[in-house]
Amino acid sequence: MKQHLYTSKIRWTGNTGEGTAHYRAYTRDWEVAVPGKPVIPCSNDPLLGGNKGLMNPEDLLLSALSGCHMLWYLHLASDAGIVVTAYEDAPEGTGELEPGGAARFVKAVLHPRITVKPGADMARAEAIHHEIHKVCFIARSVNFPVEIEPVFTIES
Repeated sequence: MKQHLYTSKIRWTGNTGEGTAHYRAYTRDWEVAVPGKPVIPCSNDPLLGGNKGLMNPEDLLLSALSGCHMLWYLHLASDAGIVVTAYEDAPEGTGELEPGGAARFVKAVLHPRITVKPGADMARAEAIHHEIHKVCFIARSVNFPVEIEPVFTIES
């Protein structure tokens, strides 16, 4: 098997001068830095004291899942002769919090809205969504179900 190596640098930026002297002494802000790419400022989930104006790990995971699905959809649609002219998604992830404080995603639902050129094989356009879970790196890596509820529009 061929392996790929991905690297990232995570740096906590929330030291307000006291370090972690106590729970309220620091912020949950941090950043993602991947060599050669813009830095992404992040924080914790606002429910856990994070900055609601910044991306959090849950946002990033859900966005990665949706982005991977989209890129594979575009690839497979192109291979199938389906011309996609627009694609957007508003994914939703459902999490659960256990009494002890541990949390996890229990499912994700992707809601892609796809515009295709007239004459597209709509049955094939729909079927592609159900093939992606076999190849999408992120979807194959998560341990929760991913549902897809696409809506198609034919370009006028």
